[in-house]
Amino acid sequence: MLKKKCDKNIASTIKLAQQMIQLAQNGDEYREDPGCGVLYGILLDSGYRILDLAQREKQNHMDKGWWNESPCP
Repeated sequence: MLKKKCDKNIASTIKLAQQMIQLAQNGDEYREDPGCGVLYGILLDSGYRILDLAQREKQNHMDKGWWNESPCP
């Protein structure tokens, strides 16, 4: 379990970005017009960009020894 609020926020951001990517993929699969394609394309691109940034920041915290996840019991 993460203890630092900054680490919790990064973990939440990673989860949110993954949800954005999943929603974009699902939305694109069932879209019915080009406008939806634009919407889900932007959502997908944004999700991947946010995920990349958040994962880099997580790695920065890990490299500094700040990211401390203890295993769940």
